[in-house]
Amino acid sequence: MAVKKGGFAWGEAPKSRWIDISIPFRNKMVYWPTDPVPRVERIKDRDKGDPVTLTEMQFIDHVGTHVDAPLHFIAGGKTIDKMPLDATMGRARVIEIKDPVSIEMKEIEPQGIRRGDRILFKTRNSARCYKTDDFVPDYVYMSAEVARYLVEKGVRVVGIDYISIGKYGDNQNIGDTHRALLEGGVYIIEGINLAKVKAGRYDLICLPILLERGDAASSRAILRPA
Repeated sequence: MAVKKGGFAWGEAPKSRWIDISIPFRNKMVYWPTDPVPRVERIKDRDKGDPVTLTEMQFIDHVGTHVDAPLHFIAGGKTIDKMPLDATMGRARVIEIKDPVSIEMKEIEPQGIRRGDRILFKTRNSARCYKTDDFVPDYVYMSAEVARYLVEKGVRVVGIDYISIGKYGDNQNIGDTHRALLEGGVYIIEGINLAKVKAGRYDLICLPILLERGDAASSRAILRPA
């Protein structure tokens, strides 16, 4: 019989408060239209009589939940294996954006963003775009003005809940937002799902795999209410 002590019953595992905001990898998952199709294939299977179960995966480093390093847009920029581990670990803020089109200054300026903040933007993307593995071109993106503002404020990390912070079909915006943040020393987390997360303060752990000289890397991202 479980005995109550210290806020939970001994003999029962305490319920985890961590929320997984990562995107599951699967065959033909959502990807940027000009990139190769992600492939996740079971090549050996114990259930089919093979001696072991093995899965082969083929995808670029910007599929699913991932962290962009400066090299992604900056020649000679820092690679993902040189990223400080605490850049994407520590206190973070989830800010909910109501604008159905883009992240603009009118919603950002009142937020009181401070130096060292890790900011994750929750938009309608989380509830809308992940319902399908088809690419959704009219996802909510970030304006270049906001990207420059966040650099001026001295944030450490910016996250967004779809495959890119930039606007699909607008190479100027894609380049300006990425370069502003990455040149300013801000790491970018793309492809998170905040559908089950409310605006507020959290503990964040988001660690990219140790890809040597990588321009980005797949990551597992989790949040816990602070």
